Order: sequence, then structure tokens, then C-alpha cells
Amino acid sequence: MNSTHRPGPNRRTVLRGAVVASGSAVLGGTFAPVGATSASAEVVEPSLYTRADWRARPPAGRVQILAARPRYVLVHHTATANSADRSLDHALALSRAIQSFHMDSNGWLDTGQQLTISRGGHVMEGRDRSLAAVREGSHVLGAHVANHNSTCIGIENEGTYMTEGPTAALTDSLVATLAWLCGAYGLDPHTAILGHRDFNATACPGYVLYAMLPELRDAVADVMRTPDVRLGARRVPDDGGPTHPPVPEDEPDRAFYHGPARGPDDLTR
Repeated sequence: MNSTHRPGPNRRTVLRGAVVASGSAVLGGTFAPVGATSASAEVVEPSLYTRADWRARPPAGRVQILAARPRYVLVHHTATANSADRSLDHALALSRAIQSFHMDSNGWLDTGQQLTISRGGHVMEGRDRSLAAVREGSHVLGAHVANHNSTCIGIENEGTYMTEGPTAALTDSLVATLAWLCGAYGLDPHTAILGHRDFNATACPGYVLYAMLPELRDAVADVMRTPDVRLGARRVPDDGGPTHPPVPEDEPDRAFYHGPARGPDDLTR
């Protein structure tokens, strides 16, 4: 795999778009949420499309809901084509395609990840009951990071980011979504936002998107910089943290492959 990549957007570009996407306003040098729609989070909930919107199939079994909040928010890429279609119809079709692949090819009970963002910046609910769980501060057990699904919530970002970066629209929505999740769960973005490759031996979320994570963490922290948001209010135990395994040289290259998603320590499928 070629590790040469085009630099992602600079921090000011990421942040400027994130402020608009998150619905936050700059007030006296800090970011304050305006019209927050989530009862469980101090940061505004991004505009997103539910499973009903993209006409999801019913899950093949009952998803598990954990009372314990996730400790980490994982960034993935879908390992699909970098589509030029930014339309909502394309985004909704993407969610249906991912669900069909995960259920019919992988044999899972539903979509593996909790949220999906298209290259047009459309945010979509993934696994059944994911949106309700975030709003109430619980955690839907997904299938997106082997042996760590009980502590990680996952965001699939449409595309393959090995040699090029995501669109501005996707980046803006990703920052807004990350800020919402960190606010909802009381997480410090500088320690909670990680890539799939931090836990499993995989190239996901791609060299370029993974290299953007420090900028994304800073942008999320800036969006969350308001007196009502306490960063890192919850102390995260050392156990169950990222293992930072090496990326294998023979990483498979196929549609929707983003590395190990289930392992022997997982109770979900």
C-alpha cells in the first residue's frame, strides 16, 4: 500500500466548517451551542437520517444495549469508491448497501457500525436503536472493532482514504458528529477519538484520514469549548484501551472491508 498522501484540510478549514455544521456560534471567543436538540448532550445533535429514512431492514435479532457508556469513538472508512455523488439518495442507498453486505455476506444481525457519514456530508443512523441509545446515554453493542465493541462506538465514513482525503462536507459532518458524541458521553476528544487501526491490525481508516485525527480532535475540542461542557469528566480505566497493532502489509482490498470487526471476546454479531 502506498503511504504517500495528499494533506488533509488545515485546522482552520476543518474548524470553520465544523462550526457551521454543528450549529454552534462564536460568542466571546468560545463556542456556545444554539438550539441543541439532544437532551443528553450539551453539544448540538447534528442533522441526521434515521433507519426509517433510509428504509432499513429489520435486524435479524435483538440488538444488545449496554448501560455502560462507550469509552472511545472510532473513525472508520467504508473502503468503497470515493464517489462523486453527494446526493441524499446516494447516501441512503449507501446505508442500505452496507446493511445488506453486513447481514447477507457477514452473517451479522444488522449493520455493524452505529453511524455512517456519506461523502456528501449526510449523517445516517446505523445499527438499530443507535440514535436512541446516544440520546439516553447508553450504548448499542455494534460489530465494527474486534474484541472492543463493548467500549467503542463507530462512525463509518464513505470512501477509501489511503492516498487522498475526505470531502469538506464529510469532514464538517464528522467534526459535528464527534463533538455530539463526546458531549453526550462526557468524553475528552483528545483521548477518546481514535482510529480502527489503534485497536486492530487494519489499514482502516486509511493513511490520510488517520493522519487527520489530531486536527479533528482539536476541532472537536474547540466546538465543545463552552462553560456547559466538561471535557474528560469521566476517568477512563486503563484496561480495554487501544492496543495499537501494526497494519498488515497484505490488508485485503474489497468493498466494505475495514479490518477485523468481531473477535472471540465479543458478545455481539
